[in-house]
Amino acid sequence: MTTKRLLLALAALGFLGAAGYGLYSIGMDRGMKMASPTPGAVMPAGGSAQQAGAIDPATGKKVLYWHDPMVPGQKFDKPGKSPFMDMQLVPVYAGDEGDEDTVTISPRVQQNLGVRTAEVTKGTLAPAVEAVGSVAYNERDVVVIQARSDGFVEKLYVRAPLDPVRKGQPLAELYVPEWVAAQEEYLSVRRMAGTRLEALVDGARQRMRLVGMMEDQIRMVESTGKVHTRFTVNAPIGGVVAELGAREGMTVMAGAMLFRINGLTTVWVNAEVPENIAAQVRPGNTVEARTPALPGTTFKGRVSVILPEVNLATRTLKARIELANPGARLVPGMFATVNFAPAARKEMLLVPTEAVIQTGNRSVVIAAHGNGKFAPVDVETGIETEGQTEIRKGLEVGQKVVVSGQFLIDSEASLKGTATRMGNALAAEGERAGSPAHRGEGRVESIGKDQVTLSHGPIPSLQWGPMTMGFRVKDPSLLSGLKPGQNVEFEFSEVGDDYVVSRITPQP
Repeated sequence: MTTKRLLLALAALGFLGAAGYGLYSIGMDRGMKMASPTPGAVMPAGGSAQQAGAIDPATGKKVLYWHDPMVPGQKFDKPGKSPFMDMQLVPVYAGDEGDEDTVTISPRVQQNLGVRTAEVTKGTLAPAVEAVGSVAYNERDVVVIQARSDGFVEKLYVRAPLDPVRKGQPLAELYVPEWVAAQEEYLSVRRMAGTRLEALVDGARQRMRLVGMMEDQIRMVESTGKVHTRFTVNAPIGGVVAELGAREGMTVMAGAMLFRINGLTTVWVNAEVPENIAAQVRPGNTVEARTPALPGTTFKGRVSVILPEVNLATRTLKARIELANPGARLVPGMFATVNFAPAARKEMLLVPTEAVIQTGNRSVVIAAHGNGKFAPVDVETGIETEGQTEIRKGLEVGQKVVVSGQFLIDSEASLKGTATRMGNALAAEGERAGSPAHRGEGRVESIGKDQVTLSHGPIPSLQWGPMTMGFRVKDPSLLSGLKPGQNVEFEFSEVGDDYVVSRITPQP
């Protein structure tokens, strides 16, 4: 009796085990068939009836797909629970899948951030080109007084270099024996009687010219009828005696330099213009100069010439500027700061300077696209002055750019775009370092060019349950010989946001 009861118990246990295994097999088979065969799609647990492409009644937008924000590279065609995290998948709507750098900010947040925008306009800029230099004599306003014949310096009125002189002021008295002889000859001929002596008078007058007498000195002899033994040398221009070669009582030879006078009506400023802005300075440009010696005074002038030589030590070109010098207040050696008015420029695109973010390697502005959307734009900048910056490339007239709060928006855009960039970096790093391999068994649902969709069982190493999902293959040759419906054993690794199959083997 006891043996019979034991046999009945064993038979019941066997029946229950067979029934449980049958139910498990049916459930697994039905679960596999319910999974989506679309490559790259996953059928997570808890999927709803809503499909990709449908209109979400809550937002009125078209749903493109669902994804896990923590694994944005994996897309799902149905809602449900994420296989990666303990959270629900998030829908991605049409219009939200654009540029990864685009940021959408609500009006309330814009107000909190203090976001202000300005329009890209067209206009001209007169950049402030500034240089420093020193005052020098105008070498075109110089007079040299020489001895026209041999003689003696009887009296000197100017006794030291750099003494100021006025136009017509006496400088020295000279005794020139040849001039005395020529005067006596002329007066003697003129006193002789007769009407046929005009040729001799003209010859005597010409002799006075030949010995070096000037016309006003000759006229003085003619008008007075007397011999003048001493002649006064007067200053032909006003200025300063830059060089003094005469001394009282000295003998002078014909051609000897007596005085060198520099005028001070105009002066030069030799300005050192940096090589990188020298192209904006042209001869004829008007300038304004200021000097610390005369605060509050502005001197007007023009660029006379750009000297064709670069200073190798300072990398500057020398601009010679001619300045008016009323009152002779500018003297050689003074330092001066010169502001150049550049030549007329064509119209250009302009944005407020505060809108440009300088990153060191590039220049960025945050463009406002409307509806709360913002995106960073790389631009090529030009000259900058008066709070405006020239934009040579990257923007168009009428676009709006952010001039306040753009650093926060740029940071948000950078963080958003980091997902893809970091995924690529992690993928490369994973391939170099070798990601941990995971193993599983499943059935081939479909085969693509470099993808395979598998209905696989649990993956213990990732804590995944059974599901159907797409895998990328490391080498397309791994798919040769495979057919949908085959049972396979496979090995894969996580590379960035993708799961890459490195080995797949058919199973009976």
